[in-house]
Amino acid sequence: MHAWFCTDPTGVDALEWKEQPTPQPGPGQVLVAIKAASLNFPDLLIVQNKYQIKPPLPFVPGAEYAGVVEALGEGVTNLKVGQHVACLSGTGGFGTHTLATAALCLPLPAGFPFTDAAAFIMTYATSHHALVDRAQLQAGETVLVLGAAGGVGTAAIQIAKAMGARVIAAASSDDKCALCKTIGADETINYSTQDLREQLKALTGGKGPDVVYDPVGGDLAEPALRSIAWRGRYLVVGFAAGPIPQLPLNLPLLKGASIVGVFWGEFARREPQANAAMMMALAQWYGRGLVKPVIDSTLPMGELKAAYARMGARDVKGKLVLVN
Repeated sequence: MHAWFCTDPTGVDALEWKEQPTPQPGPGQVLVAIKAASLNFPDLLIVQNKYQIKPPLPFVPGAEYAGVVEALGEGVTNLKVGQHVACLSGTGGFGTHTLATAALCLPLPAGFPFTDAAAFIMTYATSHHALVDRAQLQAGETVLVLGAAGGVGTAAIQIAKAMGARVIAAASSDDKCALCKTIGADETINYSTQDLREQLKALTGGKGPDVVYDPVGGDLAEPALRSIAWRGRYLVVGFAAGPIPQLPLNLPLLKGASIVGVFWGEFARREPQANAAMMMALAQWYGRGLVKPVIDSTLPMGELKAAYARMGARDVKGKLVLVN
């Protein structure tokens, strides 16, 4: 097997493409021949030693991937050799093969392409958990999606629309706003050229959005929270802009609003049955055409560093996928 190894988490340039013996699965594990792996923002943080999870060195980055089961470890009964799976194991995806915990692999229904499967679990599970479980989104409510053209943003647009909500998509360029329109956004705001608060006031008749979905943080957080509707729910999803906002706590008080944390990975660990039911529902939504990953482009696995450069430059609409 070949893989991108991180021996020194000082950044992308330190990654090395190396050959190693193909490992054999231990108890509860499967060997997966990787066909596609997607690039997520945590994949950038983890090789910079900035992510909350710090795997022992050396490690292979790549949290999310899809492929074919080639071997089973002792005690694995839910999968079989030759089965197509999507996996979210935190590391291991940027290579030709990896060992995955069988319980973290989602068997793929027929007709689910590897490129879509590799870009599915993290973004759609995060957005579904955020909007359905944490925000208790109702049909007819208005959702503001920040960073709307990214992986979780595009997933949030589709899920909110599937639930009957009105979606205002906010992104950093006209091209990104146009993309959001094509996947269902009702209105868009280019926050590089437009004032977020003024546009939200105009688009909601002064009421504000019922739910704010924020994977960005930074300078957008406070104006978004100031614009929220009475009894609104502000979803803290991530901090792609870098800085963690320091929000004045009088703002949720004045609006009777809630600031709600979204940590899908911990939800999946603590509430595995609820998470499994959610993933089953999402797979059914995919089959019905209600959700489909937005794939910016596919690159050969050997071009991982170029993919990282595009992500770091905020030049990605939807998801980047590496293929073998």
